[in-house]
Amino acid sequence: MTSSNASAPCQPRRESHAVHQQSATVETVSTWIDPKTWYQQLPSFYASAAALITSPDGDVLLVKPTYRDHWAFPGGYIEAGEYPHEGCDREIREELALQMPVGPLLVLDWAPPAGPRPRAIISFTFDCGTLPDLSSIKLDSDELEDCAFLPPDEATSRLPTNVAPRVKAALEARHLGKTLYLSSSANSI
Repeated sequence: MTSSNASAPCQPRRESHAVHQQSATVETVSTWIDPKTWYQQLPSFYASAAALITSPDGDVLLVKPTYRDHWAFPGGYIEAGEYPHEGCDREIREELALQMPVGPLLVLDWAPPAGPRPRAIISFTFDCGTLPDLSSIKLDSDELEDCAFLPPDEATSRLPTNVAPRVKAALEARHLGKTLYLSSSANSI
């Protein structure tokens, strides 16, 4: 079997086959989907970025949004065209009025659609270092009503159950110097 179009990408392939001393040419035609149609068929998901910021004693910074009953890591949804680390940086500046370096990715967490959220969500948690105290934070009062450094166990208890495992995972990832993957915030570390 030989292909006369081996060097021509994305072209129909012509193959010659010997059949009982006769030569036949078989044309294989590929079906291509228009890229716009192709991308419209792919599943989509939401993405968020969060910051792990700790005190010198290892307590975890959480914020209390005005629009939720629970606490959260500083962060939020990534905007269209924005890289995850840029979204983390933007959210820290908007929510806390802080300029902190966005360091390595600590946790990648994927969760399927749930409740009123019709799509899966992928969450990126970045290491944003240590803050000596809360004095440099200026909360965006439209979004946040409070913030606190909390011991890891208490931080875990204030987060929704699907987010809580990120505290342990992020602290462990920082200690190990590698990214950890959580699936639906199950203990996949």
